[in-house]
Formats: sequence, structure tokens, C-alpha cells
Amino acid sequence: MIDASQQIFERHDVGRSYLWNMSIAVDISCLPNQLENESFIFDKLQEKVKGPIKGYRMVKRSIDARKKPVVYRLRFEVSLDAHIEKPNYDPQYQDVSKAEPVHIIGFGPAGMFAALECLKLGLKPVVFERGKKVRDRRRDLAAINKEGVVHPDSNYCFGEGGAGTYSDGKLYTRSHKRGKIQDILEQLVLHGAKEDILLDAHPHIGTNALPKIIENMRDIILKYGGEIHFEHRVEGLHCDDDQLKAIAVANKNIEVSNVILATGHSARDIFEICFRDGISIERKPFAMGVRIEHPQTFINQQQYHQSQNDALPPASYSLVTQANGVGVYSFCMCPGGIVAPCATSDGEVVTNGWSPSKRNNPYANSGLVVEINDELLDLHGYHGVWGALELQKEIEQKAWELAGKTQKVPAQKVVDFINGKQSKEIPKNSYIPGTVSVNLHDLFPKFIASRLQQALKDFDRKMKGYIHPEAVLLAPESRTSSPIRIPRDKFTLEHVHVQGLYPCGEGAGYAGGIVSAAMDGQRCVRAIHARINAE
Repeated sequence: MIDASQQIFERHDVGRSYLWNMSIAVDISCLPNQLENESFIFDKLQEKVKGPIKGYRMVKRSIDARKKPVVYRLRFEVSLDAHIEKPNYDPQYQDVSKAEPVHIIGFGPAGMFAALECLKLGLKPVVFERGKKVRDRRRDLAAINKEGVVHPDSNYCFGEGGAGTYSDGKLYTRSHKRGKIQDILEQLVLHGAKEDILLDAHPHIGTNALPKIIENMRDIILKYGGEIHFEHRVEGLHCDDDQLKAIAVANKNIEVSNVILATGHSARDIFEICFRDGISIERKPFAMGVRIEHPQTFINQQQYHQSQNDALPPASYSLVTQANGVGVYSFCMCPGGIVAPCATSDGEVVTNGWSPSKRNNPYANSGLVVEINDELLDLHGYHGVWGALELQKEIEQKAWELAGKTQKVPAQKVVDFINGKQSKEIPKNSYIPGTVSVNLHDLFPKFIASRLQQALKDFDRKMKGYIHPEAVLLAPESRTSSPIRIPRDKFTLEHVHVQGLYPCGEGAGYAGGIVSAAMDGQRCVRAIHARINAE
């Protein structure tokens, strides 16, 4: 039976009064084919609770595949004295059409949730996004996939919704201390995401579902008085006496007081603008490696002890090791996914991965990356503020040359990479533009390639068969995070030398995914709001 430490107190708003309902957290497990069996679930809950159950709802769900059989671990909120009503989330957005403006550069997760936070706090978001609206981006994505044509302002990284829109929509983060993850998830549900993301330990929306959600968010921002200017690239940040005074957009100088710089990890021109305009930036460690792709049936077999079970979602994995004193790990794992071409300018090749909401493609792909720390950068001659970015560019440009100066991708069978020989043929894979057989030891410097070799051998010990005969490496996976940090004060979140400038999200070096970037956008708006109220 449950104990008192598992009690939950839930507040229900009724007019201007509050009713408090005491409920109980109850954990149960079930087989995958029992998950939708309501009578089974009720009986399992009743076994653990004294007295008749008046209401219950699931609050957490995860898969436990450590032993046979695979089970779901479920947590329910159970009430013995009242029915539990479905939560009605209301962010209480305000009309901000005449409010004080906050200028937001970039409309990815950080910029988008910064704009929504403005609506909550009574500030007017004025957004400038270099790329196109989310639906209009599709034409340019088709061009890079089918024709190898890269649009520098509209691609997998740039445009409404940012990189996450067309690269999976995974919502997992370890950044619990940076903000309320639940608030981010609830706002996504409010704008059209399935409620499953509120339950799952590793929530996922899917590339096919995200565009409509993002459009709904845009409509809300505009409805409550915000402004969004697409295809508006910021070209300058003008300061006077360490105070940001104006931004240059479309050959115009716009006076500003508070600017959130949320441009993403691939906006290299923003780093150059900062440097040119006297706004300090610094080198930042990052990670680099490959995309590794396996048959999804193999991953299912390894993780679930069976190749197929319609009651279970396609399996994922997470692997980490140390190779010659440096971390090597799987990154952005995409079950049932696709490897995509994510270059942001001509003359480079970049890969990333994504999955549709059903994760029903036959391949599983993951980043497999080596931590590139300051010691490695200095040891191998990548000094100064631009060192990490120079390494990133060098690998991406070399990949383009090795792939025939196209958006085809350098590829190699895992078995052949281990043995240091070029593959005679490349297994069928998900990368649409096509592959070119390359010995990836010719692409990566030894300090990266040797660690990837070592990690693959260790991962094969941890997941038997990981060095699979049909497993293929596609390279490079180079945009894991920003190679530049735009430094900011730990407490005010303003740039350390420029008042009114708030470096934000992945591009500034303070986030690593959709949720952490979204929470960072919220934090920056709260910091601005606190500063305004203190003046």
C-alpha cells in the first residue's frame, strides 16, 4: 500500500476561490499490450490503494527494457475523495500591442518561447527572422535534398521554428534547473502537440507534426500584438558606451533597448558581426563526429530482446565511453529516422537526423561524436576565438570536396572504418541526396578518427553487434552545438560588456536542444522584465 510521502496536493481554481484535492502518487507496471486496457490498469491501482478510487490520471510513462519481459513503468495520480478533472492550462497571455518592445533576433525555440513569455509578462515581442515561414521552407529543403542546392537563409537550420522544426522535435533535456520543463511541454500541447509529451520520459513530437504547432504559436503571438518579420537578416549591432542602441536590419537602423540574440548555432555571420562591432565572443568546446545508421530491427532486437512488437515504439539507445581521456557518446538518436543534409552555405556538407511522429522508417540513426575540448584544440593548433569554428569549417568543406563537391555525403561501412579501408559498396540508407564511398580516416584528423574507432569497439561490447555488417557511417555530424560562446552575466543574463543585449539559446552557447533553448528564451525575458521593473 502507498504511504503518506507519496501524497500530491492539486489546486483547482473555482471562480476566485480554491479547492484543494488530496491525491496519491501510485506506481505500477504493465506489459505493452496491457497499456490500453483500462480495467486492468484500474485493478492494478486498486490493489495498491486502500478505499474506493474516485478518479485517476496517468502523469508519467517510461519503458523498462532492462530485463525480459519489457514493461511500461507508469505513475498515476489517484484520488479517493473527488474526481480528477483534466488540467486546463492557461498561460494568461496579455494584449501587448502597445506595450514596451523587446526585440528578438531569431525565431527558433529560444526566440519563439521568448516571444510567448513576453505575452505573459506584458512586453511586446518584435521578432526578426532571417528565414522563411515554416511551410515556405519546404521548397528549399526539397532543393537541397533533390538538387543539392543550399539556400543560405532557408534550410534545415534557418527559418521559422529553427533547426528543431525539420530535425525531429525531441523534447528531452537534462536542464531541469534552468526552468520549468512542464511549462514548455504544456504550451506545446496548448498549440497542438499530443498530450503524450506530458507523460513520456523522452517526449517526441516528430517533424511531420511540428509545422502546424509552430504556425499556431505564430498566430497567437500576432493575435496578442506581437510582430514577426520574416526574411529579415540582422546585419549589425550598434553600441554606444557599452549600451546597445540599434540593430541594422534590411538597410535600416532600428532603435532598441533590449535585444534577445537567439540566432542558433549555425549563424556564423552573427559571430562575425559581434566581432566586427566590438562585442566580445569566445571559443567554446563542442563535439564532432558522424551519423551512424543501423537497421531499426537490429536496435529493437538489442533493446527489447525481439525484432518487432507492435505494442512497443521503435527502440532507441544511449551510449557513452571514454576514448584516450575524452568523452565519446551517442547524440540525438532517431529511431525510425532519416539522415538529412543540413549545410547552411554552399561548399560544405553537414548531417543531422530526424524522425517522423510514428518513427516508422526502417533505419535508426544517431550522432556519434567526440568531445573537442580546449586541450585538444590547443594541442592541434586551433587557437584563439575562431579555433573551434575553424576546425568545424575545415571538416565540412573537406567533406564537400571528398563527396564530389555536391550534397552527397562521405560514407563508410562501420566494419571498414574499424579496419581503415574504403568500402567497396555502401549499404542502402536513408540519406536522400546519396553517398560517396570515402575512407573517413581521410576526412577526420587522427585525434578524432582514432577515438571514434575506439568508441565503436567499446559500444560493440556494450551492445553486442553494434559493429553491424549493414551499419554505415555518414559524415560529418558537426553542428552538435555552437563552437562560439557569446559571454553573458550569470545573474542579469546581459552580455558581460554590452547592456541591453541578451545572448540566448544554442547559438550563444547556453542551451543544447529544443527544450533547454526554449527555457533559456523564457529566462532572458524574465531578466528583462525584472530590469524594467527595477528602473
